[in-house]
Amino acid sequence: MRLSHRLACLVIALPPLAIVVWLFFIPFLSSAYLSLLREDQWSLRNYYLVWRLYRYDILYTLWIAFFSLVAVLVIAVFLCGYLRIHINRPVEFLFKIPLFIPFVVVGHAMRVLLAPKGTLNAALSQIGLVNMNDPPSIAFGWIGIAVCLIWKNLALAVLLVLGSYRSVDETFLEAARNFGASTFQQIKDILLPMSKASLAVAGAFMFTSMLASFSVPLMIGSGEPPQMVMIDVFYRINYQMDYGTANALGVVSYLLAMGVAGYYLRTIQKGT
Repeated sequence: MRLSHRLACLVIALPPLAIVVWLFFIPFLSSAYLSLLREDQWSLRNYYLVWRLYRYDILYTLWIAFFSLVAVLVIAVFLCGYLRIHINRPVEFLFKIPLFIPFVVVGHAMRVLLAPKGTLNAALSQIGLVNMNDPPSIAFGWIGIAVCLIWKNLALAVLLVLGSYRSVDETFLEAARNFGASTFQQIKDILLPMSKASLAVAGAFMFTSMLASFSVPLMIGSGEPPQMVMIDVFYRINYQMDYGTANALGVVSYLLAMGVAGYYLRTIQKGT
């Protein structure tokens, strides 16, 4: 029975394992191979070009992803805590709407909203807060990209964190309320400590998604350095036909994502 059980587990695991190998492992090996070729010769020159030309873009990408992730998690922790303690289905639904909106639509909408003469500044000018002759610009910079990523990923964070909060037994919250704990204290002392693993999982998912952002930085970014890494890959392939450097950038992105994936797997193992 033990052998048959192991064989059954192997058969069940083979399809998802094959998908991972086909869609992730083989493309990674192919990118790594091509990144080491320069003019049909083995060389590290592609990585030297990445270091010389794109090291600040890599740091820029990490900064935007990290800043956006922290902002999303902070908002989700307290928003979901409020929704867990004071149930409000309409508000919960509103915060889940971005799940169903494509990134391209988000980029276009935020471009219209946050542009210097966009909807936000036009509305603020009506109450005298903005001078439309010299309007501030949130779009076309890292802040605009971060706002887009925060708004889009907040829906996923709400879905994961709220589900984790709802798995916390109500008796813990009732006991805290009996001792006079406020909503903030219930979130900080009960819900948050008991949901750390779920927060780590949500953070890993969102961080890797932010690292791979393309459409939002393309539509909201300034078009000048520094830029996010996926934009560099796009320009390197389509305008310079430099597949070696593009693959080197891809390998760097893979390694950054794999570091986060390793943290995610370790968290899952601790949880089990």
